[in-house]
Amino acid sequence: MKFFIDTANLDQIREAQELGVLDGVTTNPSLMAKEGITGKDNILKHYVDICNIVEGDVSAEVVATDLAGMIKEGEELAELHEQIVVKIPMIKDGVKALKYFSDKGIRTNCTLVFSAGQALLAAKAGATYVSPFLGRLDDISTDGLNLISEIRLIYDNYAFETQILAASIRHTMHVIDCAKIGADVMTGPLSSIEGLLKHPLTDIGLAKFLEDYKKGNS
Repeated sequence: MKFFIDTANLDQIREAQELGVLDGVTTNPSLMAKEGITGKDNILKHYVDICNIVEGDVSAEVVATDLAGMIKEGEELAELHEQIVVKIPMIKDGVKALKYFSDKGIRTNCTLVFSAGQALLAAKAGATYVSPFLGRLDDISTDGLNLISEIRLIYDNYAFETQILAASIRHTMHVIDCAKIGADVMTGPLSSIEGLLKHPLTDIGLAKFLEDYKKGNS
């Protein structure tokens, strides 16, 4: 399973990259605003800055919601850097845009997916990634993991090449559960990745090793 970090914070991206397990980055206008990145030119430059840190795919989201606008923005984003994946919302014109970009050889990430039907449409239109929002479904007492299982089954039934990018990951158990049911990618905060490092028995064992070493070398 690929590990993406969902942020626009360059320091966190660098930290995840230095850990040696980072495969890519996802961003959106809300995450850009959170870092104080505003204005078209600044946002485009920030995408390039992210690409210069990581080696994998970087999802850059369009703001337009009409077909012509999405195509214009998407082509501009794709030209920024070879690592850019154009992030398209799951709406009617979005599906049309996915098909357009697929035919042009431009990679896409279909975002704001909340049903298996939406994921099926995205795959049919040629999306590179589909992003079911696990955490947001959990927030409304709906089983987000079940959605990912349904998409996995459908994609495997028909050998779709679209990758399932489990988005809105909130914590470490989301990562583990997504790995169990076959998500191709997870994207979440740095804490969800670093949380995989933690176990009390590891801390206890290391403390004991160090204690015994000191005794033997005192």
